[in-house]
Amino acid sequence: MKSSKFKAGDAFPEITLPKVGGGELTLGKPLHGHDWQMVVVYRGKHCPLCSKYLTQLEQLKENFFATGVDIVAVSADGETKANAHVSDMGLSFPVAYDLSIEQMQSLGLYISHPRSPQETDKPFAEPGIYVINDEGQVQVTDISNAPFARPDLESLGSGISFIRGHEYPIRGTFEQ
Repeated sequence: MKSSKFKAGDAFPEITLPKVGGGELTLGKPLHGHDWQMVVVYRGKHCPLCSKYLTQLEQLKENFFATGVDIVAVSADGETKANAHVSDMGLSFPVAYDLSIEQMQSLGLYISHPRSPQETDKPFAEPGIYVINDEGQVQVTDISNAPFARPDLESLGSGISFIRGHEYPIRGTFEQ
């Protein structure tokens, strides 16, 4: 399967993955009484910029919750790395793992090979964010091919709050 551009307004695909701490997590299905969900795809434990981003997300999570947005993070890391990463960082929001290449492709993510065995042991997704609305549609999406190009979480949170407070439509849906 080739990667294709994931479009704003598309229905978010049903992807169920194992969750750190046990059980499973279905991406795009909000938890904890929220009606929207933000899925944050990160490169993995090997990425210091991802760790910094997830730390910031942990610090800002209540802002997202206050607007009715549940947050989850996901990577291609296996169980051992994902558990260690969450434990080391003290993350309290759900984190899923074992995102497959086929699932990455279905989301239109950029995929990279490790630069060395010391980096990681398999291909991994570059960063992506999907904000899924209460109808299961992708309201906001941002994908990157590099770890240092991702949206500012404070600005994203403010934007989501504006969208929700003003019934702002899904943007970027023009097709000819």
